[in-house]
Amino acid sequence: MSTVITILIAVLVFGVIIFVHELGHFACAKWAGVRVNEFALGMGPTLWSFTKGETKYSLKAFPIGGFCAMEGEDEDSEDDRAFNKKPVWKRIVIDVAGAAMNLILGLIVVAVMVLMSNNVGTTTVSRFDEGNVSGQSGLQIGDEILRVNGTRTYIDNDIIYALLRDQDGVVEMQVLRNGEKVDLPAVQFNMTEDEDGNRLVDLDFKVAPTEKTFGSVVKQTFGWTFSIARLVWLSLGDLITGNFQLNQLSGPVGVATAIGEAAGMGLMNFLNIVAFITINIGVFNLLPLPALDGGRMVFLIIEGIRRKPIKPQYEGWVHLAGLALLMLLMVFVTFNDIMRIFKG
Repeated sequence: MSTVITILIAVLVFGVIIFVHELGHFACAKWAGVRVNEFALGMGPTLWSFTKGETKYSLKAFPIGGFCAMEGEDEDSEDDRAFNKKPVWKRIVIDVAGAAMNLILGLIVVAVMVLMSNNVGTTTVSRFDEGNVSGQSGLQIGDEILRVNGTRTYIDNDIIYALLRDQDGVVEMQVLRNGEKVDLPAVQFNMTEDEDGNRLVDLDFKVAPTEKTFGSVVKQTFGWTFSIARLVWLSLGDLITGNFQLNQLSGPVGVATAIGEAAGMGLMNFLNIVAFITINIGVFNLLPLPALDGGRMVFLIIEGIRRKPIKPQYEGWVHLAGLALLMLLMVFVTFNDIMRIFKG
């Protein structure tokens, strides 16, 4: 796929995801009676805009974000319809609405993937590949895998995600065998190495499919969405503990490349990467970090507890510092992405 098409697809995907996120803030602000001064997609100079009612709608030059500018959001305002004049609980709803919309979009995309699939997988081992190692080190056909390296597995994708996080090919499992829980302390797998030098577990068994019914589709859809969301938290923990290195992170360039590759590999792979991105954005925005929706929610919760808001300038300084750190991280991961492209 050409670079131009890859960029266009990436911009379209990010544009939709950002639009959905900001639409969540916008819709809840309107519901709460908050005055919205501007709803914008992108950042930087304005390419096109129009005003309808009290709100200016804008398209900016750089497709790297967006915003829903509400009266009294970052400063005190005496307007009765200002954000800062609304009850704390309404402001919290507005704050989390963007991330919630990203998660809902991810749920819809996952539902489409489940409906497109021929069947729904389980966590029960049905057969081993030729030359398998796991079947020779404790795992058996008919085992229902309950945990992998301590992580609970609810659907088949949980097994894949858990094994992707393993570093040495020796995996601790808990299975349900003949109605009893059995601990397998050292199930072994062969390891392969990708083009970036990362060592990955070679999955050498298959799980049994189950009939596609309304119930199984709903369970798989919510389970898969939860698995992706949980993976964000687990990956953050891996970074903190050193299981993964900071230079393994990807920024916009790496994500755009992944989108282009997925688009060239078929609709299912493309939808899979879109679901990962939108759910990651939703979960990441809820992290209690400055400049993110989760960081703003922390200040709102503190205000609700102490019955008095923190001075806007103090909160602004914290968010500004957080934004600066996030921008530095963005520069770092973008540099890594570009280096990977040149090495490739």
